[in-house]
Amino acid sequence: MKLKEAIPKIEKIVNIHFKDLYTIDELRDIIIAKGNTGKLLEKIIGLPAGNTLRDFEDGELKTNKCDETGKPLETMFISQISNRFDELLNKELEFKDSWIYQKIQRLLYVPVVKVDKDPNNWYFLKTVFVDIAKNHEIYQQLKLDFNLIKEKVINDVNSGDRFIHTSSGKYIQIRTKDAKPYNPIYSELLNREVSNKNFAFYFKKDFIKKINPITNE
Repeated sequence: MKLKEAIPKIEKIVNIHFKDLYTIDELRDIIIAKGNTGKLLEKIIGLPAGNTLRDFEDGELKTNKCDETGKPLETMFISQISNRFDELLNKELEFKDSWIYQKIQRLLYVPVVKVDKDPNNWYFLKTVFVDIAKNHEIYQQLKLDFNLIKEKVINDVNSGDRFIHTSSGKYIQIRTKDAKPYNPIYSELLNREVSNKNFAFYFKKDFIKKINPITNE
């Protein structure tokens, strides 16, 4: 499925409460795991499940918790790094060639209003599309952030406890994303573990505020 096919389908369900979109069982799944919100959005627009880098043929779909005004209430998950960790040790790796950029280059963001703990009352806001390749300001900042994080990772594994730690730029960061039993990251290049938990890239709230016109009004 391509982005141009998905956007009109999502626009049709904007501002409709989840109780009118999903079954009781589906809403129960949302409570169990917040990541299921995105999965149920994919289901309702008919996006086939897959194991590809991006959700769409030409872009990535992301949802995130916000308030009624569109203000983000959480950071937004991008990608786990466990299987791609050694790429971050490559000092020559440029942002434009990284899997992170390939994943987020064309981004369709759908804010989810979660006004209380009852998913019956939740609803989607208007979609936000950003083509990072065509937005020089955002691209340059993400490039700076990625290089900073990569430099920090390389420094971490060569000093101190030789484990990676939280590292942040202006728009993106890496931090732990794991639950017991934890999944340490193993580096094939270093032939050892570089963390005792899994880590992931996240968009920070500042990025979400930057791309969403609602939050800039």
